[in-house]
Formats: sequence, structure tokens, C-alpha cells
Amino acid sequence: MNFILMLTENDKTVPNCLQVLDEVLPLGLTHIGFKDIGVEPAVLQELTNRIKASGARCYLEVVSEDFQTALDSARQAVALGIDCLLGGSEIGATYEIIEESGMAYYPFAGKPVGHPTKLAGSPGEVAEHCHALTAWGVAGVDLLAYRAVDADPLELIHAARAALPYQELIVAGSRESPDRLAAVKDAGADAFTMGTALFQAKFAPNTPGFLSQVEKVLNCLEQI
Repeated sequence: MNFILMLTENDKTVPNCLQVLDEVLPLGLTHIGFKDIGVEPAVLQELTNRIKASGARCYLEVVSEDFQTALDSARQAVALGIDCLLGGSEIGATYEIIEESGMAYYPFAGKPVGHPTKLAGSPGEVAEHCHALTAWGVAGVDLLAYRAVDADPLELIHAARAALPYQELIVAGSRESPDRLAAVKDAGADAFTMGTALFQAKFAPNTPGFLSQVEKVLNCLEQI
């Protein structure tokens, strides 16, 4: 299971994202991302450049709910040179923007609402949505399982996994313990994102410092 480090807190890219990136790059992370809000576009471009120069895959997750703003975020992803676009729900319109970029697309599964984003929908509805998304040829889906308001997170992951025979399943939301991380893997996730839990030292409460939190996640992955 891949660890996608998000340089974000409360659904926003952290203001000191460039400094944080420099601190974690020596760990050899291969999947790093951020949100489409929180810092100026010039900072996002520098962030993208540094991530890609390190050899890591670069992710941008769309936070915007508004139709036009979400499409603007897709255009920004293309301009930045992002490798993977996460989130959003306007599949056809998004593909029209990104189709020539070679970017992998992982739209939200279920019904994302609000900011910070929550996930509405039952396991059956999520499975149905995932099945429909496969017809678009998406690389996978972005599932906000641990922000669910209508269902058990693990039931949502199992349902999504069953509906995605070949596509990747990325689980996003709050995973604040090694046990929860192991459960996500066992349920069938291919990758997970984590940001806020690290900046707020929730993953390993007795381990101060962002860098130490990231190291704890990497150690955990070696054991599960």
C-alpha cells in the first residue's frame, strides 16, 4: 500500500509547504501531494517542480465544490504539470481539460459535501458510483472513507474495492493510528493520503515533530 504524503492541514496546503518538503525529501518518499488552495499559484508551481525533481509522483487534490472552480483547479493541475489529479466529480468536463496532459485522474467516489470535505452515501451507493466511474476509464477513485457521515468507513472501502476490479483505490480522510492504517490495507486500499494527522501529531501522539510523524508512518508500513 502506497503512502501519499499530503502537505496539507484541514484541507489546505500549509503555508510553509516548501520548507516541510525539504525536511521530508531525505526520507525517499515517492508519492507527495497538496490541495488546490492555501498558498499562491507560484508556490504551488515551485512545490510541484521540487517534488518531481526528487523523482516522486506529484498529486493535487481538488477541494472546490463549485463546478467552475473545480474545473479551474483541473486547468491549474495541467499548467503545474501534476502527475495525478485527485477529487472532483465533473468527470466529462474534467477529462476535456486534462486528456492531452497524460495525467492520471482519481475522482471522488460517493457524495463529497462541505469544507473540510465530508462523505455522504451508503456502501451500495459508493459501489454503484465506482462501477459507473470505471466506464470513464479513470485510473482509480479517491474515497474519503474516514470522513463518512452515513456509513462505516471500512464497509465503504470494501464496497469500493469490490466495484473496482482493475482501478486503484486511494483512501483519504483521517487515519490517526497504526491499527486504522492496517485495517485500511486489509480492506483493499492501494494507497492512502495523510496530512492533517501528521501536522497535528495525531498518528503518533507521543512523538513530537512532523518529520518524526512521517517516519512513524513509514515504520508502520513495514510492519503491516
